[in-house]
Amino acid sequence: MKRIVLILLLFYLRPSHALPENFVYLHELAPEIIEEIRYASSNNFMGQPAPGYVSPRCVLSRPAALQLKQAQEAIRAQGYTIKVYDCYRPQQAVNAFYTWAQDMNDTRMKEAFYPSEIKEALFSKGYIALHSGHTRGSTVDLTLVKLPQANSMQKPEDNAVDMGTPFDFFDERAAVFYPKLAKEQKNNRMLLRKLMIANGFIPYEKEWWHFTLKNEPYPETYFNFSVQ
Repeated sequence: MKRIVLILLLFYLRPSHALPENFVYLHELAPEIIEEIRYASSNNFMGQPAPGYVSPRCVLSRPAALQLKQAQEAIRAQGYTIKVYDCYRPQQAVNAFYTWAQDMNDTRMKEAFYPSEIKEALFSKGYIALHSGHTRGSTVDLTLVKLPQANSMQKPEDNAVDMGTPFDFFDERAAVFYPKLAKEQKNNRMLLRKLMIANGFIPYEKEWWHFTLKNEPYPETYFNFSVQ
């Protein structure tokens, strides 16, 4: 038990590296939000960490982080907490995604992330792109977790509510209004969607998890600093 407490203490007390002006570590503003940064791990469609994700931490523009904190406060009152899967994404990671999409020999994660799609079509269908809103610093991928939940650092499996598909699932079923969802799945998607819209974010209809701050501060800037 003492060792677990020490590990958690070191996690929360680790130093924050200097960020560009107007960027923040989400944990510093909203420590109750769960962070499971998938591209800092092997649990993603590439099966390995993406370049630029040195540390599994959520970085956002300050305006986006403040609005997400507001959303967290609202959803906690309903018995849920937010879990983020991705926040700011360095351009070097986006470049690596494109390179991966061109390698037709690497299909080791197909069953988990794109079982119904052929890899050759991922780029043409828009699942992979040369640019991402995440790189502008005000887009976040997230879900909801019902409270009370197990500590995310002690529970390896995803503890999120049922949204009908996993995060980053390259499939038509990930579209917000996919018609063949179960009632609970549809309700969960609508709960997340309404929450984020009410707190200043714009949804992306093809991915239930993807939201961009309506008044993002850097709409034309694609950053490339690493997440430390």
